[in-house]
Amino acid sequence: MIVPTTIDSPAVRVTEINDPASADAGLELIDLDAVQLQSRPLRARRVLVHLGSASVLFQASNQRLRTSTSVHQGLLGYATFGPHARGTVNGVPVGPGMMLAAAPQFAARFVVEPGWESITFLLPPEEIALHRRLRQWEGELRLPQRVETLQANEALVCGLFDWGKRLVETAVEQPALFNARETARAAAQAELIDALLATLRQAKDRVPSRGDRTRWSRSGIVKRTEEYALARTGADLRVSDLCRVAGVSERTLEYAFKEIMALTPVAYLTRLRLHRVRKALLAATPGATTVSAQALNWGFWHFGEFARAYRKCFGELPSQTLLRRPEAPERRGWDANHRTP
Repeated sequence: MIVPTTIDSPAVRVTEINDPASADAGLELIDLDAVQLQSRPLRARRVLVHLGSASVLFQASNQRLRTSTSVHQGLLGYATFGPHARGTVNGVPVGPGMMLAAAPQFAARFVVEPGWESITFLLPPEEIALHRRLRQWEGELRLPQRVETLQANEALVCGLFDWGKRLVETAVEQPALFNARETARAAAQAELIDALLATLRQAKDRVPSRGDRTRWSRSGIVKRTEEYALARTGADLRVSDLCRVAGVSERTLEYAFKEIMALTPVAYLTRLRLHRVRKALLAATPGATTVSAQALNWGFWHFGEFARAYRKCFGELPSQTLLRRPEAPERRGWDANHRTP
């Protein structure tokens, strides 16, 4: 379930999330798929501040989550992480001075720990080029071609995160600043791009350690088996098949999942499929589907075991989920000339 927070500005959207199956509802600019890795109450928050052609996205979570995130066509994404954030990006641990640069439609796979905070800056490459010309900034600045891990000056990266978080906090507390004052949004966008470019100018590709390469490889094993489990929705999850798809031994498969997900392969992939069932039930219109149809569609043949696993994961029976009316996320216009009632 998503509980929209009502605020007066169409340029600011605050969303409180307590159901990972609906984490992408109402989300613009990026695609997001989330799986909760702990059976505990989720309290996550998302704040999106639209400045013009650039936007600032804050995300926080109190529980372990696996997310797959990609930026929409026409945008670049630059992610920074809170000083106490713990987690991995494509298997590589988040650390001081680390940034993520993402080209559109390339997915970054995060596993985030409780207390996670991140700020992502989203903007079109044309805006970066225009800003550099206006500021007469010289020198090469390579734009990302896929998802790339960068290492930059720790103080600059921390300063960029802090700038983004201050902007988000101000937008939540004083939304009128971003609603009626286009000049304030434009000034904030110019300041954002200045700070971002100052950091990127001295950033370099992160040189992976031997441990990074191992974790990256294990993250790839998890990714391949996950794709297999989602593509063969009605099939049983047999470890032998997972090993064949990943091209590894059973022992290596177990190591990969326990290091990246802290779960066994079957436990994680079962949880992933439970999330897909829940998403389908939440989206269903009355009479359009049944619990048993969705369970069978995702490879759950023993309905009693399925219902128990579902309730343990989400705190309610699948029949209760199906009876709940779908909740339309709150959408607010972002045009500077548009005003919500």
